[in-house]
Amino acid sequence: MIALLQRVSRAEVSVAGLSIGAIGRGLLVLLGVQPTDTPREASILLERVLDYRIFADAAGRMNLSLRDIQGGLLLVPQFTLAADTTRGLRPSFTSAAPPALAEQLFDYLKEQASARYGSVSAGRFGADMQVSLVNDGPATFWLET
Repeated sequence: MIALLQRVSRAEVSVAGLSIGAIGRGLLVLLGVQPTDTPREASILLERVLDYRIFADAAGRMNLSLRDIQGGLLLVPQFTLAADTTRGLRPSFTSAAPPALAEQLFDYLKEQASARYGSVSAGRFGADMQVSLVNDGPATFWLET
């Protein structure tokens, strides 16, 4: 499972012009699912996301996690993260999980995030989403299980 974390001052996801999720300071997490992923990988990845220390402490060092700052969490499914881009000029998506598995694991991760962290905003699986954000730093990190 792949997570692209973006530290943001604010982020929002819309479908058909309507906002379906928005946060202030926190993390926008784009999620890609691979064919061999299971709920175990999703749980491990979620704990890393919640505890990854990428927010500044009083000394200005990246030493605080999302939990520490009690920031917002916006989860967005993005199958293109699992694309194979090693050859040619067009990505291949054979390395992405089938849609049914990907949706199941995205929903699982979203439910676990709500249970373990609290308020979680999310995009809609399979929808044509518009994502806007103000990247803080910018600070963007790739996590993979």
